[in-house]
Amino acid sequence: MNYASYSVPAARGRAASDALWITYRWMSLGLATTGLVALAVVSSDAAMQLLLGSRLVFYALLIAQLGLVVAFAPVARRASTPVVAAMFFAYAALTGVTLSTIFLIYTASSIAAVFFVTAGSFAGLSAFGLFTKRDLSAMGRFAIFALFGIVIAGLVNLLVASSGLQLLLSIGGVFVFGALTAYDTQKLKELFASGDASANLPLVGALTLYLDFINMFLFMLRLFGDRRR
Repeated sequence: MNYASYSVPAARGRAASDALWITYRWMSLGLATTGLVALAVVSSDAAMQLLLGSRLVFYALLIAQLGLVVAFAPVARRASTPVVAAMFFAYAALTGVTLSTIFLIYTASSIAAVFFVTAGSFAGLSAFGLFTKRDLSAMGRFAIFALFGIVIAGLVNLLVASSGLQLLLSIGGVFVFGALTAYDTQKLKELFASGDASANLPLVGALTLYLDFINMFLFMLRLFGDRRR
C-alpha cells in the first residue's frame, strides 16, 4: 500500500483542524475583550456620562464599528497578522463600549444567564456545522436573505414601535444567526481544508463567528432578559 498518497489529505486535515481551533481562540479572546470593556465602561460614571451624554459620541462609535467591519476583509487580504489582529480587537473593544448600555436596561444576572445560554447554543450549532455531512449552502443563503428582511423590518419598527413586530424580529433573529453560525462554521472548515486559505483567514473567520455570537446573544437577550424596574 502506498501510504504517501494519504499524506497530503491527512496534512490538510490536520492543518484545517489547527486553523479552526485558532479561529475559535481568536473569537473567544474577542468576546472576552468585549465583556471586559463593557464592564469597565459601565463601572465608570465618567465614561457612561460621555457615552450617554452625547448622541454624537454614541453614533460616532457605531460608525467606527461599521467602518472596521467593512474594511476588515479587504485589509486582511494584504496586511500583516498583527495589523489585522489589532483591527479585530479594536472592533471588539468598540463593541464593548456600545454594549455597555445593556447593563442599564437588563439585570446583570439575566445578562449572564442569557450569555451562557447563547454560548451553549452557539457551541452546539457550530459543532453541527463542523460535523454534519449535509451541505448547508442553501440554508446559509436563505439566512442571509432573511437577515436583510430583519434589518428592513427593524428600521420600519423604529417608526411604528410595535411590540408584536419586535417579538417576531427577535425570534427571527435568533434563528437567522443560529443558521449562520452552522453555515459559517462549515464554510470555514471547507476553506481551511482546501489548502487555499490566507494567513489571516482565522482572524476573518473569528470576526464572522464573533458577529454571529454577539447578534444571537442580543436577540436572545431581548426575548429572555429581565428588564430593570
